[in-house]
Amino acid sequence: MSWKIEVDEIARRREAAKLQGGAAAIERHHAKGRLTIRERIDVLLDDGSFDEIGGTAGASEETSNGEPDDFSPANFVLGFGKINGRTCVVGGEDFTLKGGSPSPAGLRKSVYTEQLAVKHRVPLVRLHEGAGGSVGSAKGKNLSAPVYDPARFRSVAEALATVPVASAALGAVAGLPAARLVSSHFSVMSRSTAQILIAGPAVVQRALGENMTKEELGGPDVHGKNGTVDNISEDEVEAFQQIREYLSYLPGNVYQLAPVTSTDDPVDRREEALLEIIPRERRKVFDMRRLLKMVVDKKSFFEFGKGYGRGQITGFARLNGQPVGIWANDSRQLAGSMTADGSQKARRFIELCDTFHLPVVSFVDEPGFMIGSKAEQDATIRLGASTVLTAAMSRVPWAAIMIRRSFGVAQIAHYGYDPYVLAWPSAETGPLPVEGGVAIAFHREIAAAADPDAKRQQLEEQLAAGRSPFPRAEAFSVHDLIDPRETRPKLCRWIDRIQPLLPPLLGPTSFTYRP
Repeated sequence: MSWKIEVDEIARRREAAKLQGGAAAIERHHAKGRLTIRERIDVLLDDGSFDEIGGTAGASEETSNGEPDDFSPANFVLGFGKINGRTCVVGGEDFTLKGGSPSPAGLRKSVYTEQLAVKHRVPLVRLHEGAGGSVGSAKGKNLSAPVYDPARFRSVAEALATVPVASAALGAVAGLPAARLVSSHFSVMSRSTAQILIAGPAVVQRALGENMTKEELGGPDVHGKNGTVDNISEDEVEAFQQIREYLSYLPGNVYQLAPVTSTDDPVDRREEALLEIIPRERRKVFDMRRLLKMVVDKKSFFEFGKGYGRGQITGFARLNGQPVGIWANDSRQLAGSMTADGSQKARRFIELCDTFHLPVVSFVDEPGFMIGSKAEQDATIRLGASTVLTAAMSRVPWAAIMIRRSFGVAQIAHYGYDPYVLAWPSAETGPLPVEGGVAIAFHREIAAAADPDAKRQQLEEQLAAGRSPFPRAEAFSVHDLIDPRETRPKLCRWIDRIQPLLPPLLGPTSFTYRP
């Protein structure tokens, strides 16, 4: 006796799953400028690499004769795939079915994504569009897990400690999906389609009386500036491109090293423009991103977090093919000072590099912690001290290039533990910037002068001249004082030397208590 009837039913359910919420629902979705979850997966992954898990999960009804009748697929799509030839787990809500609010099988599949990635030790990519629970979900049935189940977010935390996790917000993302979205190493939000919300406009209006749109509550202009997401993309396709690029710098898990790629960029390349990129006038700003791109492998700098904590620049790059974390100051944003947001951004960045064993290269132009009433209200000193301690506790090799200013307690965070330190002739160091030091130490002398402004300027120039990097080099307080054009060759040789230091770092990392 054949099993053809049952096999045909399997095929019917698989086909029903591919139809998602039906042609009308898909058409409405496309009319809003959004791809379906299956289309998103196809764009993200290498062609033909998706291997679905749980394609027949869902809910079915039977006829009065007990025969299969209607079948509704789970509204979460999950499976394995490849990105640039490397295996990953990918999953996301199907908004064409119940607006992505989880069905029983959909909820189980969403919870399973982290467990699957941790078990197989492969990167996890989440493509989010949907809400958490709904009072109308599952025809009033309770979707709560049994009391003996482990905490749902335990596997989320385990994934973050084990494999790279990247997420995209591609439509309205609220509740549980929003919490999962931000529980990532990298998150990107589509400007053209996405909002991120703890609760939607109807709930907010009912609870607080605030009448706001989804965009006003949680659009990219909100979350691109507050650190909820790392990057903003112009559309969905660019979001997928950013995820693919981000993952290319990282290993598959914490038990592997990041992949070293070949490059035709010479290790001894010397850029003449580096000789004059730093203005001799100390108060003038310069383009740190331009500087970075002249040092790292060409076209390899990938920045994230640009919209918040803007005095600090963080990203990935390569030096002779080796992925590294890049941290620098942007003098065009509050002189590059470390704000409360900048402190949190830098701390997360250091933890990320330590988790995946990426060497850190810091380009230092740090005037210190931001000062003033807002800085005090923002608890900058507590958050900044946490960053300083995080850097001191990191285990990865660290190189610090003293580009210009290195002042105060905040500067300590830029050097990690046992760093390789190079200084440019433009470098200056001290307990605080010259301007602040003169204002404190010589306030009486300045006030008594016939021309206080001229006296202040004279004292500042005298003290600035005394902060030359040459005495530090003479005292062996830096490894070397270098011609700026030597920066790339020096760093590439350092990268070669530290290769034997990386394998012993393999495995999970940990940080003890910080303020």
